[in-house]
Amino acid sequence: MSWLLPVALAVLASSCFADRVLVLTENLGIRDTHSIYLGSIKDRGHQVLVRTADDASLALFKHGELIYEHLIILAPGVQAFGGSLSPKEISKFVDAGGNVLVAGSSKIGEAIRDLAVENGFEFDESNTAVIDHFNFDSSLDTGDHTTIVVGKDQLINAQLIVGDTTKIRPVLFKGVALIKDPSNHLALDIVTAASTSYSHVPGQIAENVAVAGKKTLLVAGLQARNNARIVFTGSVDMFSDAYFNAFATSANPARTAERGVATGNAALVSAITQWVLKENGVLRVKNVEHHRVGESQPPPREYTIMEDVEYAIEIEELKNGKWVPFLGKDVQLEFVRIDPFVRTTLQNKNGRLSSQFKIPDVYGVYKFSVDYRRVGYTHLLDVRQMSVRPLWHTQYERFIRSAYPYYASSFSMMAGVVLFSIAFLYHKDSAKVSVEAAKKKH
Repeated sequence: MSWLLPVALAVLASSCFADRVLVLTENLGIRDTHSIYLGSIKDRGHQVLVRTADDASLALFKHGELIYEHLIILAPGVQAFGGSLSPKEISKFVDAGGNVLVAGSSKIGEAIRDLAVENGFEFDESNTAVIDHFNFDSSLDTGDHTTIVVGKDQLINAQLIVGDTTKIRPVLFKGVALIKDPSNHLALDIVTAASTSYSHVPGQIAENVAVAGKKTLLVAGLQARNNARIVFTGSVDMFSDAYFNAFATSANPARTAERGVATGNAALVSAITQWVLKENGVLRVKNVEHHRVGESQPPPREYTIMEDVEYAIEIEELKNGKWVPFLGKDVQLEFVRIDPFVRTTLQNKNGRLSSQFKIPDVYGVYKFSVDYRRVGYTHLLDVRQMSVRPLWHTQYERFIRSAYPYYASSFSMMAGVVLFSIAFLYHKDSAKVSVEAAKKKH
């Protein structure tokens, strides 16, 4: 039985380091209606705790530390969160590095609306829905054209967030519209509505429509400056087992290929969730080194102007729970004093990115800076400071070619002084000679 102890310790260790996910719902029946979605999160190794959104014991922090790494809210109609939860508390959770996924519906509650406003988005009014009279599902729609079919051309061009768009099938959406604040520069339009869609109360004559066309967002998100990720969607139904197992039948005659095919809800929702839970798109720096070209020793205390330097950085990417070499070929290095003096693209060889360059002929305090920002990836920033000194007096060349005119002027002046001295010392004054000759006559 001695083998039980190592196994128990291994299980305990894996449970301790697994990401903890808190799922908030309006009622616990969602564990049945959204079982495939919740099961997929568990299958990927997360600890999932499902609780009602109005539970009086809810909390995100304990003794100043995060209780959960991720928060998923599938409670669109909640008017107020229970316990210590509130939109401001959830924003504090994001500031501490937590990730949030929020799903709404046409029965949107004030708590969800306030949370969206806190993060630069806004859900449309309650009881409204996204309506599209051209791209609705002819088999599942109840006649108000609110069950719409989303094509792959409406997805953001970011494979890390939505998956491979060439393989994603039509997606079913039924819910409320989402609008982004124009000042929200971090916003990502993950899924946009078609140009023929608009937001209004179903069954009523549409007058003075405020939200219409491609400005209507179905799924939106952002990555905060601390790399925390937030996603809002107007449809909790797109996460349901019914939509996962359904077949899309677009009423649009121009989309005959989207009729009678299995929906791509499972693939799209899984890709978005993996991005929110930081299962992909995460970068880290493994090692950084720089030295003079031809040397392999650790970085020197300082460099000298005009020296040839080699810089190398190893970057890893998280894929399928493992850190693998990052294969991106668009990472740039800047050698910065106040402004960049050198900017060069690093050559990638199996995750080791390197480059050689000559230090500018300007001394000062410089930084090796790699600032990598791409949609879908975490912000990667690595800065190494290094001093650059001028040449020692013994390091200058004996004769500098650019100084030849000055050398010539110096030697010409010395030659002139010599000639003048000779003329002054050895040339007799003619006036003095004539005076002496006159004295002799008398």
